[in-house]
Order: sequence, then structure tokens, then C-alpha cells
Amino acid sequence: MAKRKRIIGIAKAIKKGVGSGRGYNYIPWIKIQDVSSKGRSSMIKAIKTGRQHELLSDMERDYFYILDYSDKVKDIREQFPLLPLEDTELISKELGIEHLR
Repeated sequence: MAKRKRIIGIAKAIKKGVGSGRGYNYIPWIKIQDVSSKGRSSMIKAIKTGRQHELLSDMERDYFYILDYSDKVKDIREQFPLLPLEDTELISKELGIEHLR
């Protein structure tokens, strides 16, 4: 079970600045406390951005390390929202898969 309930509308989240910013000022769309999991999550301070990143799996963590040490990467934004929602709904419809809620 999630550690805290975070049920707010997309418009309200956008207004609060969630999913926006760059570098140190980026605010992830989803935080570790927002989702329940039986897996492992990680909170790691990045060399590149200087902020704590919230990673929801070992695979995200491993990829994060590759990005953080790469000279070609300028910024890392985890849990980035794919908006507008209508675009992702159209893509899922075209692919014949159910859109996540």
C-alpha cells in the first residue's frame, strides 16, 4: 500500500509545478511514496543535477547511473509525464492496447 494518498487532478498537479522544471528544480510526477510496491525503490542524489532522484525499480536505478555518468547527458528527469493525455490515449488506441489510468 502507498505510504500516502496522492489523488489530485492532472490540471491541479500541473498548476503545482509537478512534472516541470530542469536540473535541480525538476519535480517528478510520481514520488516513491505515491505507489505501493513489493519491489525495491531508490532515492539517489545525482552528480549531474545535484538533486535527489526517486527511482521505482532496479532497472531505472541502473539506467540512471549510466545517464548520470555520461558526458552526453545534460539533465535527468525521472517520472516525466507524457502529456497531453489525449495524445497518449490516441497512441494506445492505434496500438490496440488499453490506456493506463
